[in-house]
Amino acid sequence: MPDNSLKGKVALITGGAHRIGAAIARLLHAQGMNVVIHYLSSEEAAHALQKELHKSRPESVMLVRGDLNNSVKLLKNLVYETVESFDRLDVLVNNASRFYATPVHKASESQWDDLIGANLKAPFFLSQAAAPHLKKRNGCIVNIADIYGDRPLKGYPIYSVAKAGLIMLTKTLARELGPEIRVNAVAPGVILWPEDGLDEMSKQRIISRTPLKRSGEPEDIARAVLFLIRDAGYVTGQVSIVDGGRSVVM
Repeated sequence: MPDNSLKGKVALITGGAHRIGAAIARLLHAQGMNVVIHYLSSEEAAHALQKELHKSRPESVMLVRGDLNNSVKLLKNLVYETVESFDRLDVLVNNASRFYATPVHKASESQWDDLIGANLKAPFFLSQAAAPHLKKRNGCIVNIADIYGDRPLKGYPIYSVAKAGLIMLTKTLARELGPEIRVNAVAPGVILWPEDGLDEMSKQRIISRTPLKRSGEPEDIARAVLFLIRDAGYVTGQVSIVDGGRSVVM
């Protein structure tokens, strides 16, 4: 069996300061990886996570801040800072996302640009910038998609379109960047409720339509990401659905 240890390897995780991103950062760090955590507004959470992880392994976590919708130059700079700090890049996790309702009769051009930019444009150009470095290490890219990229969520057409695009981007990059770089995605179902709130009745209605009759945890997504990075050497261009079975009854 090949040595698939992650010790000393480097992962860049966008939106890695809290929620699913933080769970991914913790798990990859626990496997011996050095991690670069990108964040935008979660400065306090980012520094707290860095401090937490440094207790077990000092100087193993770097923080980078920036709006992924700002410019392609910023995306290139994230990769540059990662390689400058750790002298390599093995894994890119495109986790950062924006999510809010855009009913067709109310949606604006700025919302289109914002959601498509954060969920699709940024992963593309970040992958483009990372590819030369990942190629040197036979590295991989993991995109965090969504089950709504396959089955649209009512009231969220732009978000659903963006995640559908990310799924196709995963397949396209797998073909474009192979054989040196593997590209896969994880599509979560109900893992964390939206930060802007959801009433209890709506939550229970969603859970009742999920075969496992419960919501998932961020760690469920993190473990799927770890599998695709460490154990799935012959897997590329695939989307792993982690949704408690909800997509089979939607």
